[in-house]
Amino acid sequence: MTADHIRATLAAYSETCPEDKERLARLSALFDDSTADLTSRKEFRGHVTAGAVPADPAGRVLHINHRALDRWLLPGGHLEPGDTSLRAAALRELTEETGISGSAVVPVGGRPVHIDVHTIPASPVRGEPEHAHFDFRFLYRTSADVGELQTEEATDAVWRPADAIENDHLRARVFAAPY
Repeated sequence: MTADHIRATLAAYSETCPEDKERLARLSALFDDSTADLTSRKEFRGHVTAGAVPADPAGRVLHINHRALDRWLLPGGHLEPGDTSLRAAALRELTEETGISGSAVVPVGGRPVHIDVHTIPASPVRGEPEHAHFDFRFLYRTSADVGELQTEEATDAVWRPADAIENDHLRARVFAAPY
């Protein structure tokens, strides 16, 4: 995956969500630093991740209990060398973590539904300081049920009403998205 692809995806998102420009300023600034590799999980000023927002016909969104953080989160994770796009990385993560086949989901829209910026706590075990994740989240529709969980990442999965999404912006965008 190239920095140009990430930059173009951010630009397309920013055109339709200009209210997020200030919140994403840290990410934009890293594009101006020629030493930053936003695809590397070793870039501790912040790096890009990809997430999925799987929604079912009843308006529920799938959450997983993330093993390392012991929190209910949306499926997603770090980019891998074979990822060709942010959307493909989000779909790979969804499939890996939940066992839902990529053929059983339909992407909604051509851009991320949300880009989240959140802090990941330091992990002495992994030798990682506190750092930021810039999570490009893509909305998918599916009527599939959860398959085999990736137990290294998730301890459980549950479909929750969309109004249970913690992030106000993401929740509003999921409700506003076409089915």
